Amino acid sequence: MHSMTGYASRAGAADLGSARLEWEWELRSVNGRGLDLRLRLPEGTGFIEKPLRDMLGAALARGTVNLSLRLRLSAAEAEAQIDIATLRGLLAVLDQIGTEAHQAGVLLRAPSGLDLLGWRGVLPSGPNLATIPSAELQEVLLADAAPLIADFTRMRATEGAALAGLLAAQIDRIVELVAQARALLDQRGAEIRAQFHRALAAVMGATDTDPQRVAQELALMAVKADLTEELDRLDAHCAAGRALLAETGPAGRKLDFLTQEFNREANTLCSKAQHLEMTRIGLDLKTVIDQMREQVQNVE
Repeated sequence: MHSMTGYASRAGAADLGSARLEWEWELRSVNGRGLDLRLRLPEGTGFIEKPLRDMLGAALARGTVNLSLRLRLSAAEAEAQIDIATLRGLLAVLDQIGTEAHQAGVLLRAPSGLDLLGWRGVLPSGPNLATIPSAELQEVLLADAAPLIADFTRMRATEGAALAGLLAAQIDRIVELVAQARALLDQRGAEIRAQFHRALAAVMGATDTDPQRVAQELALMAVKADLTEELDRLDAHCAAGRALLAETGPAGRKLDFLTQEFNREANTLCSKAQHLEMTRIGLDLKTVIDQMREQVQNVE
């Protein structure tokens, strides 16, 4: 079982040609009805969005997932600070200009080193992301995204194990309360029969009533007041809940539906209780089931 709540971050760096690329990942998620992937990628890296979505979709089933990537690009440490080819081309042009000026009798001042560095292209302002082949950039980033997603799923699994423990304890508590309710059935039945007989005596004394019709009504009331079916269904729901907790795949939707069924039976038990202690048990059931439903909202 996995939780839908998780977080992971990761940083990396690589030399790609003349550029030093550094990056930071951040991956987080909260609960959601389905799988909602929200990616924030730097401009110029849109080609990795689909592979990232495919990787996340293969690892996750539900949750609102936010993935962000930040990039920093700089010149590699071992790279020269000037573009030698551009400088040589510039010097050749200057030599040609000097020759033409000398033939024309024009005296030119020789440029200084600072003048040459100011020429566009001689001193690069820094590498551009567009100069890195997209295939190479994709390979590096996706290779680092794989362990990020692995860390993320491990955290969700750890959170899921904690949730499973809480849910198992809540199911155990429901089993205890159902057992308490079963133990009260005979006492409750005797008290309800006594109430029926007192009511019957009052009716028979005040009106001329057909005894057979009264017996039929009493039998119908006894059937309607019986709680055995509700308790049996609660036991079945507990067994189903334990089976879902033992599954390895996503079980959040099934558990959410199951808590609705739990709540339906607890409501019926409270409405039919007609007994102080049975009503208390029903209210305790509703409290535990409500707590269980809150936890289930975070299960993948």
